[in-house]
Amino acid sequence: MLMRRGNSPHGSTLRKRLSIRLKHDGHWPRILTAISMTLASTSLFAAECAPFEFQETRAIVCRVDIREERLQLFHSDEQGRPLKYFAAVNRLLKARNERLVFGMNAGMYHSDFSPVGLLVIDGEQRQPLNLANDEGNFFLKPNGVFLISDQGAKVVESSTYPRLNEKVSLASQSGPLLVLDGELHPAFREDSTSRNIRNGVGILSAHEVVFAISEHPVTFHEFAILFRNGLGCKDALFFDATVSSLYAENLERADLRSSLGPIIGITRPLE
Repeated sequence: MLMRRGNSPHGSTLRKRLSIRLKHDGHWPRILTAISMTLASTSLFAAECAPFEFQETRAIVCRVDIREERLQLFHSDEQGRPLKYFAAVNRLLKARNERLVFGMNAGMYHSDFSPVGLLVIDGEQRQPLNLANDEGNFFLKPNGVFLISDQGAKVVESSTYPRLNEKVSLASQSGPLLVLDGELHPAFREDSTSRNIRNGVGILSAHEVVFAISEHPVTFHEFAILFRNGLGCKDALFFDATVSSLYAENLERADLRSSLGPIIGITRPLE
């Protein structure tokens, strides 16, 4: 049985065994290599999640190799009703003889749970790209799109998405961008006092992505530094705050903080 927010003996054991705390010394790839080697030594599959700490920012980090794992987006059931919760995703998957092993909220949504921005599921556009100007984190430009195409995984600035000449199978728009081409979002301030539980996604390579959710309230600047300096991501996108939620079977964690909009995940056959 999964326990909420990872409060389980198994999760505690993994925390002690896998947690890595490194100060920035310019050797970004070494951090992820250490995590990868540790996961391999414990015979865990590539989508497993582990505690990670960098410059006092603690997070759960989930590394995914899309050559080995199929990321999927979930939003509505067969009747078009928003799923909202990991439990509802699992009920949907049960009919397919599958179960969720990794899940995370993956984009902002309106009060009716419709996505604020672009949503592409299994190659079908469910919601169009949103380039409007408005209030709120989503509209803190530049914002961006996380996508998987026939050329791999990417995070791109939203206005460049229409110019992509690629076959996109999965995409979710959110904002703001945390990191773009190695640069932090220009609005982020090191002395900010606005702190929240936050989650997002970063790109390690065309085949490797990393998801992270903070374990305590952090600023945008701290969260962006985690992705760029701690995890070595040249591009990273913020998904949300306050509602940020993680489902990680290996940590026996199933958050239930709030109703959710788009959910990204990885499945396995029922055992």
